[in-house]
Amino acid sequence: MSGFGQWLAAFEGEGSAIGDLARDAAADPLWPDGPDEIDVFREHLEELGVMEAALETLGRAWEQYEVWS
Repeated sequence: MSGFGQWLAAFEGEGSAIGDLARDAAADPLWPDGPDEIDVFREHLEELGVMEAALETLGRAWEQYEVWS
């Protein structure tokens, strides 16, 4: 994993919505490894049929990632 996926993995142990997303991503063998664009991850989650709350969490995580990177 690189970029956003690597950053997200750091939250696997957290008891938060972003931690939930990180654990889901870690367990997903098809989680995208790039390109490092939010639309790639959003489309992947939409293809899985996730709830809107998961997409909102992705958006919040991406905002934090952009500040970090």
